[in-house]
Amino acid sequence: MNWLRIRELVRKEFIQLLRDKRNRVVLFIAPFIQMLVFGYVVNYDISNIRVALLDYSQTYESRKLADTFVGSNIFHITHNVRSDRELEDLLLKGDIDMGIKIPQNFAAVIRKGETAAIQILADGTMSNMASLRMAYTSTVLDRFNRSMIRELYPQHMSYGKIDARIRTWYNPNLDSQYFFVPGIVAFLVMLISLLLTSIAIIREKEAGTMEQLIVTPLSAAEFITGKTIPYIIIALAQMAAIIAVAIFWFEIPLMGSIFLLFFATCLFLMSTLGIGLFISTISTTQQQAMMTTFFFLLPFLMLSGFIFPIANMPLLVQWLTYLNPLRYFLVIVRGIFLKGIALDILWPQYLALLILGIAVFTGAISRFKKRLD
Repeated sequence: MNWLRIRELVRKEFIQLLRDKRNRVVLFIAPFIQMLVFGYVVNYDISNIRVALLDYSQTYESRKLADTFVGSNIFHITHNVRSDRELEDLLLKGDIDMGIKIPQNFAAVIRKGETAAIQILADGTMSNMASLRMAYTSTVLDRFNRSMIRELYPQHMSYGKIDARIRTWYNPNLDSQYFFVPGIVAFLVMLISLLLTSIAIIREKEAGTMEQLIVTPLSAAEFITGKTIPYIIIALAQMAAIIAVAIFWFEIPLMGSIFLLFFATCLFLMSTLGIGLFISTISTTQQQAMMTTFFFLLPFLMLSGFIFPIANMPLLVQWLTYLNPLRYFLVIVRGIFLKGIALDILWPQYLALLILGIAVFTGAISRFKKRLD
């Protein structure tokens, strides 16, 4: 390989990328916007549950139950309704997340020392969110029950108890941003590198400069190397900037080695750049290349464990995830960010990225032919 020719091709690629204002926006502004938007939007934390209350009892006990819900700072009673129909309409329109129906004999049953039933109606269109809301509801009801027991039976009861001292490692406050922001870092690196590389060769053909490159002494390997080096540099620079946003803006701790993180990024880029080059060789226009890129992006995202646990997927799909480089990169990024683990634990993921990267990149190079067709 002639590194002088590769250097000039790299210089040409940077000039071609940076002189276009739209490319500058994609390279320098879009990653920060995406990081900020995804960092705040992708969130499973529940801080506001809208509740409609249908209280047929109108007693001290029913008001105390309502106050117990409001006192949790998660439940907010936004509607006090007077009929079942009104409650159902609010659920149907999506104006509330949950409805509470207290029967007329609620207080009388409790005062007798019997179990009083109330009806909880939850919007189950989003099953995972509904499950979390019902779990919070059970906690509030348990708090109300303990309060009523102390009020109705004030005598002191001495008995042995379990003292559970729970400590959550790696994410003490159970903040979902700790889980999602490192994943967003990995996803944005894949998005930008795959998108830009997929149009690298097509852009030469559409601009009419491919003919000039064909008649040069550049070999196919030199051409591919010169085309990928700029995107490797750009992706690593974007990785550094996105990591800085994650640490200083979102305050996500980086517990492990940043050098291991960048080493994993280089291995991951072998796969994404290889796939991008493959797309660029089979596409005839930039629009076709971009559409093909998004065809790859969605399965990569869904089968990576970024949003949905891989263990919950069908067995056949779980086997398919082993071909997804984002799966391994996410484990490395989250492990280094949150747990501070190193190669002694993460070596299987590094090895998988290396094998996939070599296979994909070698296949892309063998697929490329230095000709117009």
